[in-house]
Amino acid sequence: MWLMNGDCKEKLKEIDNNVIDMVITSPPYDNLRKYDGYTFDFEEIAKELFRVIKPGGVMIWIVGDATHNGSESGTSFKQVLYFKEIGFNLHDTMLYRKINYVPLNHNRYEQEFEYMFCLSKGKPKTFNPIKIPCKYAGCSTWGETSFYKKDNGELVKTGQKVINDTKIHGNIFEYRTGSTTSSKKFKHPAMFPEELVHDQIATWSEIGGLILDPMMGSGTSGEVALKLKRDFIGIEISKQYYDLAKERLLPYS
Repeated sequence: MWLMNGDCKEKLKEIDNNVIDMVITSPPYDNLRKYDGYTFDFEEIAKELFRVIKPGGVMIWIVGDATHNGSESGTSFKQVLYFKEIGFNLHDTMLYRKINYVPLNHNRYEQEFEYMFCLSKGKPKTFNPIKIPCKYAGCSTWGETSFYKKDNGELVKTGQKVINDTKIHGNIFEYRTGSTTSSKKFKHPAMFPEELVHDQIATWSEIGGLILDPMMGSGTSGEVALKLKRDFIGIEISKQYYDLAKERLLPYS
């Protein structure tokens, strides 16, 4: 475990090329998260993250958009397009849905999700998918007329199929915010649900892998990574939150 207090744009330079198996983080985007007045140089940080991630490694970048003068900022899309520009693949666009979102009485449908962009450096080397039960497991599709469409538009009739017991989880993940256990005592304005971090780290990395959170806040990503028997590097610009994370992760050192 390696914890650093400082601006991640500079601290990332202390990490060697191509050593990180997985990054998981959520930046203080669009002034939605008041963060002790700190700002960050997105483009320079993005380049450093691409440099330190191994070929085959992935990054889970969790962001949302503020609304100004009746229009969403689109910052999340601008960021992910820049990641693609510098060499990342946009491997998956997942949603983190907050089950207990707070109604704000806007003149639009309530905002209940953030994006979880899965960006990879080449083809991901690890994918341990979460499986969920199939509602009609074991049933046969015999007698039903099923088709799929080829790229040229041709419809092809499929044969009999038996529905599997399980299927891969969809790319919308639902969590209750504030429902974590050990993280409750670590005060931070925008904490990850531990379940979210667990699911993503378990999916995209292996035991012994090196996980990085360049904006670790109070250290939720670090605690989950270490519980899952991964190694961890955390960077935090706020001394207040760095000290919280250090206290929290000390039992794992």
